[in-house]
Amino acid sequence: MRIQVKAHARSRRESVVKQADGSFKVDVKAPPSDGEANAAICKLLAEYFHKPKSAVRVILGGTNSKKVIEIDD
Repeated sequence: MRIQVKAHARSRRESVVKQADGSFKVDVKAPPSDGEANAAICKLLAEYFHKPKSAVRVILGGTNSKKVIEIDD
């Protein structure tokens, strides 16, 4: 499954919110440097979808706030 994500790094809280258009808004506390925010996003989405962390990865938008995430079934 592939989902579109609008990411917000350095947020005060961590959350995953499904938008009306089917995309997700993900807020993480981690900074966007050295891939820390991407790792935090993958971890948070893995918890949200009840999947192992290894099943979630960023496939597009590694350095952009708009990302495409792939989640293995």
